[in-house]
Amino acid sequence: MSLGLGIFLLVVGGICAFGIRDQWSAIDLTAIGYVCMAVGALAIILSLVLLSQRRRRASTTYVERNDSPPPPPPAV
Repeated sequence: MSLGLGIFLLVVGGICAFGIRDQWSAIDLTAIGYVCMAVGALAIILSLVLLSQRRRRASTTYVERNDSPPPPPPAV
């Protein structure tokens, strides 16, 4: 899910930074676009790192079996 969110933020940030030419006095859309792109790139990197850690994590269980017959009882 975070990979999709990162891609979405990259797209929205690119549109805000490079595609919209309207300007408002209170909001700088170019700066908001750059921030969204940075957060999107960070989300993609973190999701890929976490995904690679999940893939590397493997456990091996060894079960020791003893099929030999029981020892004979001691002679009296």
